[in-house]
Amino acid sequence: MDPESIVYGCIKDSIVGAGQGDRMRVNRDAMLSLPKAEQWPFLCQEMFSIPEPRLLSTNYQTEVMHFGASYKAVEYEWNQWIEQFEGLLSKMYWVSATVHLETELYGTHTFSWESSRNFHVPGSGDMLVQCQWSHEDYLRA
Repeated sequence: MDPESIVYGCIKDSIVGAGQGDRMRVNRDAMLSLPKAEQWPFLCQEMFSIPEPRLLSTNYQTEVMHFGASYKAVEYEWNQWIEQFEGLLSKMYWVSATVHLETELYGTHTFSWESSRNFHVPGSGDMLVQCQWSHEDYLRA
């Protein structure tokens, strides 16, 4: 059986201040522009918790858009996954984004994106990324 990879995380955006409804609509449209799962892309609409359209959020200060998926050894095509994820981020408003990659063979990796300003504006290209790696040994019977 091929090794499984689990990818999950969240994209966070501030919902404090003017323009929150517009920001939420832009982010929703960006996620809805992703292909459907049956097309087998690295990123698809179904893996995201896409916020429902509304003017007022039920969240306190931060809109949290979480996602997750299981893949067959995605770490071998990780650069393509990251490229698609950053393509999505480039179309969205966000303060930070975090992706966790859990692999059977290579441990757990955490990737974090932050804007060089208070928040990322779609199309601005001001993304900074960091990667942390940890590996835990699991006893397998």
